[in-house]
Amino acid sequence: MDQKTTKELFESLVLTSSHSYTNLDNLSPDIFTSFVNTHRKLINDLIHDNPSLLNTSFSRLKIHLNYLILIIKGNIFFEKYKNQINNRYYHGRVSLSVRRQHVLEDTFHQLRHRKLEELKSPFRVQFTGEEAVDIGGVTRDWYSTLTKAMFNPGYALFTPTNKKDSTYQPNRFSYINPDHLDYFNVIGKVIGKAIRDGVYLDAYFTRSFYKHMLKIPVTYHDMEAIDNEYYKNLKWMLENDITDVLDLTFSADFDELGQSTIVDLIPNGRNIQVNEENKREYVKLICELKMTKSNPNSNRFFSSRVLFHNPRNDFYFDENELELLISGLPTIDIKDLKENIVYQGYTASSQEIKWFWEIVESFDQEERAKLLLFITGTSKVPLDGFSALQGMHGLQKLQIHRTRDTERLPTAHTCFNQLDLPEYQNSQLMRERLLYAINETKGFGFV
Repeated sequence: MDQKTTKELFESLVLTSSHSYTNLDNLSPDIFTSFVNTHRKLINDLIHDNPSLLNTSFSRLKIHLNYLILIIKGNIFFEKYKNQINNRYYHGRVSLSVRRQHVLEDTFHQLRHRKLEELKSPFRVQFTGEEAVDIGGVTRDWYSTLTKAMFNPGYALFTPTNKKDSTYQPNRFSYINPDHLDYFNVIGKVIGKAIRDGVYLDAYFTRSFYKHMLKIPVTYHDMEAIDNEYYKNLKWMLENDITDVLDLTFSADFDELGQSTIVDLIPNGRNIQVNEENKREYVKLICELKMTKSNPNSNRFFSSRVLFHNPRNDFYFDENELELLISGLPTIDIKDLKENIVYQGYTASSQEIKWFWEIVESFDQEERAKLLLFITGTSKVPLDGFSALQGMHGLQKLQIHRTRDTERLPTAHTCFNQLDLPEYQNSQLMRERLLYAINETKGFGFV
């Protein structure tokens, strides 16, 4: 039975039958989860073609947005955004006059004291000395020019990870810029405004930074993209008995405005030893310190996130989807990807690899983007194609490694652009596990 016929039959079942599935509100939580997981793609296809279903048969999905694809969630989000704008907050157009060579400074000085409500209004941008009239194109040019400027190392605001300029995180030494906190606040406003305006930016951040934007707790897996050696130490610590091996306390060195000091992770932590029983709590707290609390500039950035979430503080998107909202869905050339991949334990003729490529080719654009995010930590495709893909030590092609534990999900090591793919018994199981991994797991090195 082809996809179209299956979809038509499913639509007939859901919309016209007297079966209890007709209204998802009638289902128990367990049956609802099973039903939606089983028919996830068909449900999303139906809602994409007929959005009004979210007000009838599939209304329950409005509070279970994780089952919906990004484009549908985005439509719900933007519809709510339009409804939020009212005359009380509408300020007409916000005019900006900026010099192209000083676009970040000029934008900073003109937006730093603007209220968030004002930024919901359309912008009109004028580049000094240029005659172009802004009917949308100049604003898009301003977004592009500003994005490049904010990563300029001269401002000391962001620093690239070990992937060499592909992903960025806040510079922990940004305090050398006396206005760094206000700069982060303005940049946060601009990114929130771009999301609202549906403008994509050439800006890619670390997983942990996206999580911070969404108030999602970081895990030690997120450390891999920032400090791979430290990540490996934490991983070893969790996987091995540390009794009489490590001499650690619940404290750490902390750099605050250039001054190094010892901070306690828990009260009196410097006098409490880390042992086999409490090591997981230590890892959780040390990761929070290094990835969250050590970046006070992030708090100023996040203060502007009101621009891209709803008033109840309920977020529609996870950290991977937020990157796609900011930077757009990438164009992934499967032929180019196939020609620039390395196998370990498998060969191009292995049955599992044939299944893998059949599955990837059947993926829609969003699923391919999430797969790339899962394996490499970013949705950014190099300008020169996948032959120019960067890893921890420079050029690093995407790798697929064979693993024999078929009870595990596929796992990824983003520093090395590596996918560990188990020897699943059939393509259907492989597809289900891949989709679960790229959609549901919150640590790329998922265990």
